[in-house]
Amino acid sequence: MDTLLVDAAVFPRDKTCGDGLTPRAIGELQGLGLEDWLRAHTVNQGLRAHGFGQTLLLPWPGGTLPDWGSAVARTELDDHLRTTAVKAGARALDGARAVDVRRSGDRVSAILLRTADGDVEVACDRLVVADGVRSTLGKRLGREWHRDTVYAVAGRAYVESAMSDDPWISSHLELRDEEGEILSGYGWVFPLGNGSVNLGVGTLATAKRPAEVAIKPLMQVYADTIEADFKLSGGLRAPTSALLPMGGAVTHVAGTNWALIGDAAACVNPLNGEGIDYGLESGRLVVDTMAEHDDLSVVWPQLLRDQYGESFSIARRLAGLVTVPGVLKALGPAGMRSDWLMTLALRWMGNLVTDDDRDRAARVWRWAGRRSLASDSRPPFS
Repeated sequence: MDTLLVDAAVFPRDKTCGDGLTPRAIGELQGLGLEDWLRAHTVNQGLRAHGFGQTLLLPWPGGTLPDWGSAVARTELDDHLRTTAVKAGARALDGARAVDVRRSGDRVSAILLRTADGDVEVACDRLVVADGVRSTLGKRLGREWHRDTVYAVAGRAYVESAMSDDPWISSHLELRDEEGEILSGYGWVFPLGNGSVNLGVGTLATAKRPAEVAIKPLMQVYADTIEADFKLSGGLRAPTSALLPMGGAVTHVAGTNWALIGDAAACVNPLNGEGIDYGLESGRLVVDTMAEHDDLSVVWPQLLRDQYGESFSIARRLAGLVTVPGVLKALGPAGMRSDWLMTLALRWMGNLVTDDDRDRAARVWRWAGRRSLASDSRPPFS
């Protein structure tokens, strides 16, 4: 396909993100021929989970997915992905923000791009909208985000650390505020192998139980709490935060010749905030779909539901439960006392289950997802 890759920023550019690459993301990057490039950065074996007086080492489960993960700052990862696309034949245009569309009947026939030199109109046969959680262009096309299901408020910063080469990513499931109260979220430390770590916090919320927390001060409280254990130094650098639609909680993700993918389509895991893998997967899937179908308006939302509906439905139901006051405090200690339960939770929370997995844990997850999806008043992507 004749492809024009447009970005509002000029590369290399940053993006608010935890920078973690789970085995699901690794599998997609392997398909792009980037495994050697990833292994030259950092490789991690799994998750070190902290909380409620326990610390557990939980290796990536493997199975039909890779048994290793990585972490690369988005400033570098996205730039390399863009370069890979250009080498494959795409043309790239930086510093051009997509602000509107021109229609011809029920099809988008052109995109209005705002640049430093003025507005430019570019004709298009097909349009893939990948403009992030706020999705300015998606809103122009009718995208609506529903906050009745769980969403997240998250922030990240970079910190110098003597544990930058740690072979484990770390998650603190007992996240407390300055007053010592347990929050419905978690903190993370992802080693980058370059002398620093990505440190962040995320809290879950719903329209009924909104997040009433200042994320950037909470990051500092978290950093102060773990400073000695993770040998942090130099203070927080480049702190940023974002509001995350999750679990397909959006309506109108496609039209006749256009489709939303990744964060724009709320393809974010409600249990761990992961979005890179779904961005890569949905990008691959939408191209395959466009090659086979001229009209995306029905087939794309249905494909997203087929691909992610069950897992997103049960995940956002479980994540929403965590927002209920007292639930995490009551259940957290019991879960952390069991390596088996936490290994199972790691697999389910990370959606490290594929259609090819036939073991009991995979069958239970899919069964729960089907039951959850059947009872949703508004299923994912609808």
